[in-house]
Amino acid sequence: MAKRIILQSPDPILFKKCRPVEVFDEKLHILLDDMRETLEDADGAGLAAPQVAVLKRVCVVSTEDGYFELVNPELKSAAGEQTGVEGCLSVKGKYGTVTRAEKITVVAFDRYGKKKKYKVEGFTARAFQHEMDHLDGVLYTSKCKDLKNE
Repeated sequence: MAKRIILQSPDPILFKKCRPVEVFDEKLHILLDDMRETLEDADGAGLAAPQVAVLKRVCVVSTEDGYFELVNPELKSAAGEQTGVEGCLSVKGKYGTVTRAEKITVVAFDRYGKKKKYKVEGFTARAFQHEMDHLDGVLYTSKCKDLKNE
C-alpha cells in the first residue's frame, strides 16, 4: 500500500465525470488499498478515486458503521432529508451546510466484481452521497449554502 497525494480544488480532474471500472484485477486492488491508506492518513470519512487523480468510478467510505469499498456505485433509492455541515479532503480549510437524503440504497461492486446492496442512513448516507458526487465531477461546494473558512 502507498499513500497518494489528494488533489485540491480547483484541479480540473476533480470536475470530470469518471469512467466505470470494467476489469476487477490487481490494479484495482492496489488502488483500493492505496485509497484506504490515504483516507486513514488524512483522517477523513471518505475518498473518491478522482481525488487521487484516477478517473474511475471508485470510492471508499469509513464511518462508525464500518469501512466500505464502492466500485461503480449506483443510487437506487433515497428517502427523507438531512441538513448538516460537510468538508472535503480536496477543499482544505473550508466547510458548508449541505442538504442530502437521510436514507439511501446503493448497489455497487466489491473489489472482486461481486454485486452488493447497501442500505445506509444518517452520516454514512451523507458520506456515500458526497463521495458518489465526486464520481460525477461534483464537489459539495456547488451544493452548499454557506461556504466558510475553518
